[in-house]
Amino acid sequence: MGSQCNGDEFEVPEIKIKFTKLFINGQFVDAISGKTFETRDPRTGEVIAHIAEGDKGDVDLAVKAARQAFDHGKWPRMSGYERGRIMMKFADLIEQNIEELAILDSLDAGKLFTLNKLLDIPGTAHHLRYYAGAADKIHGETLKMSREFQGYTLKEPIGVVGHIIPWNFPSTMFSFKVCPALAAGCTMVVKPAEQSPLSALYYAHLAKEAGIPDGVLNVVAGFGPTAGAAISSHMDVDKVSFTGSAEVGRLVMEAAAKSNLKSVSLELGGKSPVIVFDDADLDMAVDLANKAIFFNKGEICAAGSRIYVQEGIYDAFVKKAVENAKKWVVGDPFDPRVHQGPQVDKQQFEKVLKYIEHGKREGATLLTGGRPCGDKGYYIEPTIFTDVKEDMLIAQDEIFGPVMSLMKFKTIEEAIERANNTRYGLAAGIVTKDLNIANRVSRSIRAGSIWINCYFGFDVDCPFGGYKMSGFGRDMGLHAIDKYLQVKSVVTPIYGSPWL
Repeated sequence: MGSQCNGDEFEVPEIKIKFTKLFINGQFVDAISGKTFETRDPRTGEVIAHIAEGDKGDVDLAVKAARQAFDHGKWPRMSGYERGRIMMKFADLIEQNIEELAILDSLDAGKLFTLNKLLDIPGTAHHLRYYAGAADKIHGETLKMSREFQGYTLKEPIGVVGHIIPWNFPSTMFSFKVCPALAAGCTMVVKPAEQSPLSALYYAHLAKEAGIPDGVLNVVAGFGPTAGAAISSHMDVDKVSFTGSAEVGRLVMEAAAKSNLKSVSLELGGKSPVIVFDDADLDMAVDLANKAIFFNKGEICAAGSRIYVQEGIYDAFVKKAVENAKKWVVGDPFDPRVHQGPQVDKQQFEKVLKYIEHGKREGATLLTGGRPCGDKGYYIEPTIFTDVKEDMLIAQDEIFGPVMSLMKFKTIEEAIERANNTRYGLAAGIVTKDLNIANRVSRSIRAGSIWINCYFGFDVDCPFGGYKMSGFGRDMGLHAIDKYLQVKSVVTPIYGSPWL
């Protein structure tokens, strides 16, 4: 038996989709081509709305508006304090519209409505306020020169930024990119994922209402090979920030290198390990491991998809993990009793099911799940494999779905070696009561975030990003602002100074 597929009655909030056009230079406009594309509801596969399909010409217009706003507009010339006040107002407007924004992300991406209201949308406002507070605290340094010179550094906004964001956390990813860039004084063009453009367009509307000047924040919906490629290769974009797959990350870097050598930052997903030691609290460890992979239907870059359990508690862990997975309720994301909504679209749904078939063919043992849930929409049961070998596809590839690989280990050395046996390095979890083990393992794993006796320990003040093929550059924390700043050295001679 798999997990529960919930079909009970509940109320779905109604909404009118207000914003479906591109947002360029403070106006909602049709695409130059007049073309639109469909955004679909993953609960049913039905069309929610037709969205203006931006292309190279539209990106050119958006970049031109952003360049004008940067070179001649008010935003970079305001004090950080003034920028911060407008960002605070933007955050207030988001809070006033939490319900509507939460509905959009549930409709577009199959995300749980309750969690959108509690976490994702309030988190977007929190990010704005955090970086609003940082906007007037961007400091250079006074340098101690070795000769008769006065030297100092300036931190200047990098210019026009292209943000290309994924579909799994539409609001969160929008805020990860946009908030620090606004604080730095940059102007920008945002390309939301074609699967989930609705909330980004709504944020553009609220940004204008908050007083962000025209041209500072532009949103061009469209597809990666057209709109995304146009941003990455644009000669007048100074920086591109991308979150998505390693394959597309390579294309972004290549386009940046071939055009104007623009600065690039990439967050490219992972195959993150969770290492559970014999001394762990079993109930806590199972709960943590299941949530690490099944949260947000496994559509999370830092998902803990490889679970390594020490041999002393392995059998008990497996039994309890399967019991817990069977209690995990899959169903409509608007139903408050549901733990897991649908995969984002048909393509992702079929990709996950294909990986599950791979796992079976390669000889892994399917303990629970592995099947579609319900007769419509893109729902998949929480899935657990054991007898997984390191060279199997399900242990190597980022599946981006609710598929756990459970593996046994003996020693700390073995756990470290196997945890690092991946081309990715985004995150890792360690579950132990032994501080020495926690310290040793956290220093030994090559990943950007290590969560000890917790998982998804995200915070606006805590930098997040990858090692290896999980990319480079950090979102969140004050480190994120540095991506959108240039350091300039200014030197003048000094004469007759009483000290050097």
